[in-house]
Amino acid sequence: MQLKETVDYINEKTNNFAPEIAIVLGSGLGDFADDFCDIALSYKDIPGFEASTVKGHKGQLVFATVAGKKVVMMQGRFHYYEGHPIQKVVYPVKVFKKLGVKTLIVTNAAGGINRTFNASDLMLITDHINFMHVNPLIGPNDEELGPRFPDMTEVYKKDLQEIAMSAAKKLDINLKKGVYMALTGPNYETPSETKMVEMLGADAVGMSTVPEAMVANYCGMKVLGISCISNAAAGITGEVLSHQEVIEAANAVKGKFKSLLFECVKAM
Repeated sequence: MQLKETVDYINEKTNNFAPEIAIVLGSGLGDFADDFCDIALSYKDIPGFEASTVKGHKGQLVFATVAGKKVVMMQGRFHYYEGHPIQKVVYPVKVFKKLGVKTLIVTNAAGGINRTFNASDLMLITDHINFMHVNPLIGPNDEELGPRFPDMTEVYKKDLQEIAMSAAKKLDINLKKGVYMALTGPNYETPSETKMVEMLGADAVGMSTVPEAMVANYCGMKVLGISCISNAAAGITGEVLSHQEVIEAANAVKGKFKSLLFECVKAM
């Protein structure tokens, strides 16, 4: 019932905008939405949404036309570490499904595990490892959203990965590829945990994205994932980590990131 209330509110405020693409903009990456904003709705005013509490997250839904496509963008996401139940974290993705979204682009700032990565690199997510010890699909299943037992063989669609790689080549961006692992946070990993993540086959580690990607795939959406490598994960360089460092790395790559995102949307 709450889904209907949320969707009705959004449709009323946006005059039935009907987006086809949704983009989740991670820490320090929200500026992309400001460049195109037609309508902005604060999370605190949307039924069923939570207020965003993380620095670098504006906390609003932005509706815009980007490269001729109707797009809805989240300027900031909900994180499990904020204390939200996992169902609240993925609630916007279910709303996007009801609004008619067919493609979800998820972005984040992540710690680099792969030792060939540098701060401010961009990484195309080819697959993920859910190490959050919680699954957003647990609970009663809504057949209108997706199947009880969804396949996760190709969460991040290969055709969208090809679009991203082609766009990066056009823009002369050295887009890395890798596996993203999600932990709960809010603390950064210990050096020993970083070793574990590396041994398990991840190239980057973060505190988001995987729940949204899982639910989008479950809902039948195509998913594209891009990480901004904000720093080397704990223990790799010996340096102390901070959220300020994450924001600074995102700012440093902002222009490159926005160009890549625009070209990807344009080619979809």
